[in-house]
Parts: sequence; C-alpha cells; structure tokens
Amino acid sequence: MAKLHKICKFQSFLVLLRFIFESIIMAIIKPFRGIRPPKQYVMEVASRPYDVLNSEEARKEAQDNEKSLYHIIKPEIDFPAGKDEHKPEVYDKALENFKKFQAKGWLVQDEKEHYYVYAQTMNSRTQYGLVLGSYVNDYLTGVIKKHELTRKDKEEDRMKHVRINNANIEPVFFAYPDNPALDAIVKQVTAQMPEYDFVSSDSIGHHFWIISDEAVIQKITDLFAAMPALYIADGHHRSAAAALVGAEKAKQNPNHTGKEEYNYFMAVCFPDNQLKIMDYNRVVKDLNGLTPTQFLQALSSDFDITDKGETIYHPDHLHNFSLYLGKRWYSLEAKAGTYNDSDPIGVLDVTISSDLILDKILGMKDLRTDKRIDFVGGLRGLEELKRRVDSGEMTAALALYPVSMKQLIDIADTGNIMPPKTTWFEPKLRSGLVIHSLS
Repeated sequence: MAKLHKICKFQSFLVLLRFIFESIIMAIIKPFRGIRPPKQYVMEVASRPYDVLNSEEARKEAQDNEKSLYHIIKPEIDFPAGKDEHKPEVYDKALENFKKFQAKGWLVQDEKEHYYVYAQTMNSRTQYGLVLGSYVNDYLTGVIKKHELTRKDKEEDRMKHVRINNANIEPVFFAYPDNPALDAIVKQVTAQMPEYDFVSSDSIGHHFWIISDEAVIQKITDLFAAMPALYIADGHHRSAAAALVGAEKAKQNPNHTGKEEYNYFMAVCFPDNQLKIMDYNRVVKDLNGLTPTQFLQALSSDFDITDKGETIYHPDHLHNFSLYLGKRWYSLEAKAGTYNDSDPIGVLDVTISSDLILDKILGMKDLRTDKRIDFVGGLRGLEELKRRVDSGEMTAALALYPVSMKQLIDIADTGNIMPPKTTWFEPKLRSGLVIHSLS
C-alpha cells in the first residue's frame, strides 16, 4: 500500500512538472501602440524590406519621394552614391528621418494598444497575418524557433538600427500552427472595411485592419498562449537583432520588471497552411575544370539523367532536379540510396544538390562564401536561370523542387538548421504599414 502511495505521489509530481513545463514554453504575445502612416500617405511611405534591394535600387525607388520609408531603413540614400551604409552618421540619419516623419505627421502613433491584421494578395491567393508584439524571451529560450544560421555582422547592423531608433521599424515574418479559432477571428475582422487597401508597384495587394475590441484582443492573446511554438519564416537577422536589443535593455535597466515594451518585438504571424515557399535555385560560374560531357558523366553516378531538349523543364516532385547546360534542359532524378528521407536535413533537395553536385563534383565547400555560385529566388522563374547562362555570365543552372512548410517545421522542431539559401517566401512583407516603439 505504501509503495502504491509513493507511485501515485510520483505520478502526481510528473503531472505537475509537465504542467509547469508546458506553461513555461507557451508563446507569449501582446498588442502594441503602432506608429503608422495616415491613410493618405500609406502608399508613399510603404516600401520593400531593407534586405531585398541594394542602396542604388532603393535610391531609384525613392527618387523624389521624401515620405519613402527607405529614408529610414536605407538612409544611405540621403548621402552621395557609394556611401558606406555602416557608418555612424548613416545610422544617425535614420533616427533624424524617423523623427522627421513623426514631426511632419507622416507617421502617427495609435493612442491605444492594438493587434492588426495584415493580408497580402498575390496571383489571386491571399494570406492573412496577425501583427503583434512577440516576446523577447521566447526567442532566447527557443519557443520562437529558427531554421537558419545568422551572421554576426548582419545581426550587429540591425541591432544598431534598432538601438538608435528605439523601435522595430520593420516586422519579422512568423508562422504559427493553423488554428481554427484564430481563423474565425481574422475572418470576422476582415469582413469590415480595411484601414489600408492598395496594390504596390510589384502587383501585390496589401490590406490592413485594426483590432481594437478588447475582448477580441484578449482572445487572441489567450489563443497564442496555448501554442507551444512560433516559427521564423523570414527575417532571422531582424529577429535576432530585435531580441538581443531587448535583452540588452533589460540588463541595463536596474528597475526592470519584465513588462516594459522592449521585452517585445514586432512580428507578422501567418497560419502555416496559408504560406507557400517558392523554389530557391542556383547558378554556377564554371564546372570545376570539367567539360559539359564530363560533368554529365559525373552526375550519372548519383542521378538518372533525361535530356529534355530546349524547352524549360520544371522539377515536379521531391528529389527531382532541373539542370540547364549548353542550351539544353535535363531532368536529374536522385537515385535510391543517395538521400535519407527519415532525416529532416537529409530529405531536403538542397542537401542532396549541395552534397552530390556542388561539393562532390564542383568542389564548392561553403556556399555562403564561394564566389563561383549565385542564388536566384523562384519568383524570377526559370527564364532567369536560362538568361544568366545564355548571357555567358554563368555556365550552368540548377532548379530545385521547393521546400514544404512541413519540412521547415520538422527541421525547426528538431533543432536542426537548413543549408544556406533553402527557402524563398513570397510575397514579401511591406515595411512601413506599422512600426513598434520600444518605449
């Protein structure tokens, strides 16, 4: 009897531990007082993210538009061409412009805390995201899960930008496990007239609603509190920078309570079943001393090769690749035994191509630093691969079947990291619809 009692006590203790553990790892979010452009300015203010274009492209897009967010997120455009974007005076210019935008009324802070809905439409498909404050500690403890490595130099660049502006000027892009209750809330909110509704120059529709009902806000907070994880889809460097600056501020504040606004950073969270990952393809400058015939022969040990002629060939299933070489397209089918479908990393076609083609045959050991390779997002199409090879700039192109959201989540859940340049999300979030102040 005493033994049974001890077993029952032990089982109760395990239940208690599980309850505590699950309570600790659930996602924490909050609404915030967004800094936003009035309706009449939103199309002038909104911009593409800082990292999808270079300084000269941003300068050209901003042109004579003094309201463009590029003056804040890429402030080097306000200096002569060629200005080093990492100089202290460039970061100072970002803050100067941020203050100017607010002084002129191009950006105005909401009086109350809100959640927001941000929807994007591309090719007749719409995805609906919730804009919220995500918890810094959730990033630090792994509740917000990553699937890519970050570079310290890029982290530090964004940290300087966050520090000097004391704000998350641009959001990060998260995914969450599909939740019917949240779907119902979003459907109810988006049945109303949007605050913003416009089509950007790249033909993407942008729609934005404000959630001000306190009962709905609380319901959203509670529903996220039951989620075991959030997933970074795009914006690993911005996520790292925002979280690290928040942690810095907590450490520097002797009166830190944990309730300060710097404990949160801005994210747009989409249900995973609405997101689509596009292919992320490769072009290479040379064949590592091989002739095209020798290269194809080397490929044949691990792939079944089919000549598809001059018509563009798209990979149509996992472990099938498209090669463009010598003005011809080839189907490459990875042979059984060359990959491991039970391994979340080994199953990826980017792993197969990196190991069996880029490394084994072409001698490319580090794709992050090798100058013989470049990467092309799927939005540009396989026509862009053909163009770059036909121009003589590149020798061959390799198109991959896109990664699935399930694969991304499996990798994040197992604590693994994807190889470089694996995922390409479209559409990209538009920056400038809302900004999160850290104070």
